[in-house]
Amino acid sequence: MRIARTAHELTGLPNVVLAGGVALNCVANGKLLREGPFEKMWIQPAAGDAGGALGAALFVWHQLLGHPRANDGRDSQSGSLLGPSYAPDEIRRFLDTQGATYEHYTDEDKLVDRIAELIETEHVVGHVAGRMEFGPRALGNRSILGDARSTKMQSVMNVKIKFRESFRPFAPAVLREHASEWFDLDPDDESPYMLLVAPVCKEKRIPSTSGARGLDKLKEPRSVVPAITHVDHSARVQTIDRERNPRFWKLLNRFWQRTGTPVLINTSFNVRGEPIVATPADAYRCFLATNMDALVLENYVLLKRDQKNAPEIDVEKYLADFQLD
Repeated sequence: MRIARTAHELTGLPNVVLAGGVALNCVANGKLLREGPFEKMWIQPAAGDAGGALGAALFVWHQLLGHPRANDGRDSQSGSLLGPSYAPDEIRRFLDTQGATYEHYTDEDKLVDRIAELIETEHVVGHVAGRMEFGPRALGNRSILGDARSTKMQSVMNVKIKFRESFRPFAPAVLREHASEWFDLDPDDESPYMLLVAPVCKEKRIPSTSGARGLDKLKEPRSVVPAITHVDHSARVQTIDRERNPRFWKLLNRFWQRTGTPVLINTSFNVRGEPIVATPADAYRCFLATNMDALVLENYVLLKRDQKNAPEIDVEKYLADFQLD
């Protein structure tokens, strides 16, 4: 905060851009936005050392090669969806070689309605679509999704899917146009890269009446979206807009139409210690090795209960391949 105030005094500028590993401190970022001197803040989504690769490329392109830099008032990072993607035909060939049973959708509206239905009925869904995210956060394209309204979903997803401690909080993905109704954010604030912590709005909280202390507090719902609400009523928010990620926005919008809640659990598609899945094969293996209920690979939907010929995965061996985080 002191550094930010000093920078503001020296420059008189209304906006601030953050980078470096310290900019991944979501709690500090949220505090700086709410209580700091700047009107707007933007954080490079791969703010650690890996982001230097983008800086080097942009330096060469603009400063050494002389290409002009267009500024339309929005960031040009394309939602940080800069990684590989996989064609539906390629995915189908892979699934057929595995003997997988799947539903195939040619209409995206019907597809997102099916996914929203699964989440609404408390299915845990692995979601792989479009280009992979660049940076440390899963932003919807290599994500595990769940119903934030469920009182059991936080524990289920931690213990049976992620294989980690049951109390670890999950992050909410929320439609940007509804974010200020659910979290302590101004209507103009956005957090597209899941780099801000903000309190859940007071009107969405559930007052504690039990007098619980310590770890017992984890057993009580703290808001109407308990699976993403930490014990101090905070949440690491990701705002979803149609421009950066139209597919994920459409899914969230459909869930909101079905339930009246524009919020989903969004956690990275991996288990503890494992990198986020990149390929359809990675996702399929993780799907079989956990208690995930459904897997979406582009426009293919797989239900765990339908996988009769799926290869057996030795879960202990699978987990042993990765270091504990």
